Amino acid sequence: MTQRTDASATSGPSTPQTALSQTESTLTSGDQVRRVAVLVAEVLCVLGTLVGVGVLGTRVEESSGGALAATATLIAPAGPAFSIWSVIYIGLFAYVVWQFPARNATRERVRSTGWLAAASMLLNAAWLLVTQQGWIWVSVAVILALALVLGLLVIRLGAERARSLPERIVLDWTFGLYLGWVAVASCANVTAALVDSGVDLGSTGSQVAAVVVLAVAAGLGVVFAQRLGARWSIALAMAWGLAWIAVGRLTDEPSSVPTGVAAAIAAVVVLAAVWMARRSTSPASGATAATR
Repeated sequence: MTQRTDASATSGPSTPQTALSQTESTLTSGDQVRRVAVLVAEVLCVLGTLVGVGVLGTRVEESSGGALAATATLIAPAGPAFSIWSVIYIGLFAYVVWQFPARNATRERVRSTGWLAAASMLLNAAWLLVTQQGWIWVSVAVILALALVLGLLVIRLGAERARSLPERIVLDWTFGLYLGWVAVASCANVTAALVDSGVDLGSTGSQVAAVVVLAVAAGLGVVFAQRLGARWSIALAMAWGLAWIAVGRLTDEPSSVPTGVAAAIAAVVVLAAVWMARRSTSPASGATAATR
C-alpha cells in the first residue's frame, strides 16, 4: 500500500511568524516610496549641515547673534561636545544605505520607523536653517519636535530585536545616540532662547536655574533608562553632552562651579540609571538590553 504524503500536512499549519516573514519578503510600493524619501531627506540633511558648519552659510555658534555659542549660557556644552554629530551623521548615512536593499526595506522595524527617520533628518536641516535666520524660539519648537520624533522612533525599535550587528549599529545605536544628544541639546536650546530674550535672574539665580535644568536632564535620562530599554547609546550621548557642559563651566566662561559640578553629577546619574536598570532585568532581558 502506497502512502501519500500531503505537503501541507508535513509542513504544519502556518503561524503568525510565518505569515509575517512572507509579508516582510514582499517589496511594496510603500516601501519603495519610503526608502527614496529617506534618501532625499538625507541629502537635505547634508545640505543643512553644510549651512550649519559655515560651508554654505554661517556657523551655528555665530548665528542667532551668538545665542547658541559654547560660551553663551551656563547650559551650553563646550565646543568639542559637538563632534558627536560626526558619529551621528556617519550613522545616518550608513542607515540610508542599509535600508535601501529590498531585504531590509521590507523589515517591519524599517517600515515602522523609516518615515520617522526621514522626518528627523528634515527637522535637523530645518533647525540649522531657522538658526541662520535668528529665529531662536522657532529653533526651540523644531528641536523639541525632533526630540519627540526620535523618542517615538526608539520606542518602535523596542518592539523587535535587531537581527544582526549591522542592523543594531545603524538603527539602535545611531538613533539612540541621536536621541540622547538631542535631549541635552534641547535643554541648551531652551536656555539660550530665554537668555537671548532678556531673561536675567542674576548671578545666583542663573546658577540655581542651571542646576534645576541639569536635574531635569538627569531625570529625563532616568526615564529613558526605565522606559526605552536601558540603552547605553542614549545614556552615553547624554553623558557626553552633560560632561562637556561641566568642562565648559569649570574651565571657560561663563564660569560656574555649581553648574559644572551639577552637570558632572547629572552625567553620572544618567549612566548609573542604565546600569541599574540592566541589573534589575532578568538574564534573558539583560542579554537583549546589552546589545543596545
